[in-house]
Amino acid sequence: MELQYTLGRGAWRTLAEGNEKEWLITNGIGGFAGHTVSGGGFRSFHAYLVAAFNAPVERYTILTRTQEQLTICGREYDLTSQQYVNDAKNGQEYLQRFCLNAVPQYTYQVEDIQIKKTIALEHKKNTVVICYEIHNGMHPAEFNIVPLLNYRPSGEYSERADLQFDIHIDGQTLTARPAANPTRAIQLFASEGSFLDRQLRPTSAATPNYLIEENHYYEFDNRNGGRALDNHYTPYDIRVNLEPFAHKRFYLKCTVETLDTRDGFEIVAAANAHAKNLMTQSALTDSFALNLVKAADNFIVDRKSTGLKTVLAGYPWFADWGRDTMIAFEGLTLSTKRFDDAREILESFVRYIKNGLVPNVFPDTGSDPQYNTVDASLWYIQAVYQYLQYTGTQQDYDFVQTTLYAKMIEIMQAYSTATDFSIRMDDDGLICAGSGLDQVTWMDVRVGEIVVTPRHGKPVEINALWYNALKIMAELARKFGDVPDTYLELAEQVKTSFTTKFWNEATQCLYDVVDADDPSIRPNQIWAVSLPFTMLSAEQEQKIVQTVYSKLYATYGLRSLSFDDPRFRPQYLGPLLSRDLSYHMGTTWGFPIGAFISAYCKVYEYQPHAIQRAKEMCDVFADHLQDGCLNGIAEIFDGDFTATSRGCFTQAWSVSEVLRAYVSDVLPYLPEHN
Repeated sequence: MELQYTLGRGAWRTLAEGNEKEWLITNGIGGFAGHTVSGGGFRSFHAYLVAAFNAPVERYTILTRTQEQLTICGREYDLTSQQYVNDAKNGQEYLQRFCLNAVPQYTYQVEDIQIKKTIALEHKKNTVVICYEIHNGMHPAEFNIVPLLNYRPSGEYSERADLQFDIHIDGQTLTARPAANPTRAIQLFASEGSFLDRQLRPTSAATPNYLIEENHYYEFDNRNGGRALDNHYTPYDIRVNLEPFAHKRFYLKCTVETLDTRDGFEIVAAANAHAKNLMTQSALTDSFALNLVKAADNFIVDRKSTGLKTVLAGYPWFADWGRDTMIAFEGLTLSTKRFDDAREILESFVRYIKNGLVPNVFPDTGSDPQYNTVDASLWYIQAVYQYLQYTGTQQDYDFVQTTLYAKMIEIMQAYSTATDFSIRMDDDGLICAGSGLDQVTWMDVRVGEIVVTPRHGKPVEINALWYNALKIMAELARKFGDVPDTYLELAEQVKTSFTTKFWNEATQCLYDVVDADDPSIRPNQIWAVSLPFTMLSAEQEQKIVQTVYSKLYATYGLRSLSFDDPRFRPQYLGPLLSRDLSYHMGTTWGFPIGAFISAYCKVYEYQPHAIQRAKEMCDVFADHLQDGCLNGIAEIFDGDFTATSRGCFTQAWSVSEVLRAYVSDVLPYLPEHN
């Protein structure tokens, strides 16, 4: 598999076809850029610069994109690709090639003129550069660039009345201050060319206002019941004159930081070098794994409130979620050998543990985190354990003992007694969680007063994680000179209760929830096989894997409910209510595939036939990496036909769990790797 994704004109035979493939680049502080391979806006989140003003949140669309036109001997060519309300521009017809390595590059061919357009974000800054390389043909030509400015929360829409800016031109720099927040200065620098005031252009009834690019239509948003119409501000064009046979290199830089003189092409080179360094650091040589190493980098970002690293759950809309972070932790940071980042993430979240609970989500504003999750704390203990398995030096153990261990004890004490959201240990040693309208497992959708997947009681994965945590804490207690007996004694009680209560002979797998037994066949049981410390017999574990394979496996993940359950909803489409009712009732999720691959290899004892099948389960994701969001793995897919990306177009735990399972459970056992 190529480390660079290269697409030709067959990928955008129509604008709609080209819009189905997208790209994403990020800046390490929560900001990002993303668009389609055909160059058009397909969703309200598409932009060349989404700035994160309070890393990694408070994300605002600043520069939607640039549109280009070319004039040769009076012949005008518009390279713009965009759907409008009643029309479309099909500039993708001049697009010859699209490439994505660390950054995206569009190559256009118009008559005998070649234009290369490369977009890159500056690392740790809310700055984007658009670099142009133009080889002109035999005639003089004019190259016109139209920047589409905005200032609104990412994913929202702009009315014409919202697009009010104070504009100032100083030499090669345009400064735009939005009326909504004049303290923000958007600066646009052009290394070549001249600014042309669009107000001086003639207007007509058809084009009454050149300052507003009107009625962008977003097909993706329309599918999901959104408004789907947007407007952008275009006060000035940038004109570059091209002499016959000239070769020009120039760039635009758009920033909400202090404008500096760093060259745009230098920023592109730095982005490529950053990706190369991450791949080298991983010590991996397999191309599939290396592409996932690059994909993983998108999610590891700075959090301003802690001064430490955190993990964004998914693009384009999620912030940092505790559960998602801890599940994604191993794949993102340990499989890639980013151990310094791993320590920062563990320390970042330990600061917010309250009543034994790891935050479920950090809000966009400065308000307190939300703690409505039962599994994040147990996944946190698993993350610490795996960190030590990968590193294991005395310095690492000292870090855990001095910085994390006290809060890990707090977690165990809180769960052993009782804490918020009805989380408590019952007399049988098993963990109960949830009540009323509280949804505290990862299947957490609530629509008003409707709890879509009520899992109140003793969920299977929570108790698998609870046993795993008890065994881990016993090991750490022994290492740190404490007495492990309490943990070990309780672990034995949990094992007895779990094996007695959760096995469902009728389905040859585990109940999803007890004591009010729920026989729904769901993917949650797979962690009772894949975690480091498990409770079931080898025969039971193999039967679970076989049942999950039969009822839930769906190429790019596991279905959230068996296809033969009468409640199964095969598609995740339409308005929010329809999607919410499907979210955990049949929708295929990407991230459980990692646990399934690990469990599959385990129960078949890593025999060659099992490793080969597990490799094939990973290989199909190489196909997906070339679809949807290039080099990303989507959050979810439909339950019946897993083809089109749904939900977030790339998700941290989807990427990380495929990478983790491939690197840990498949790659070391391949004959060609040894």
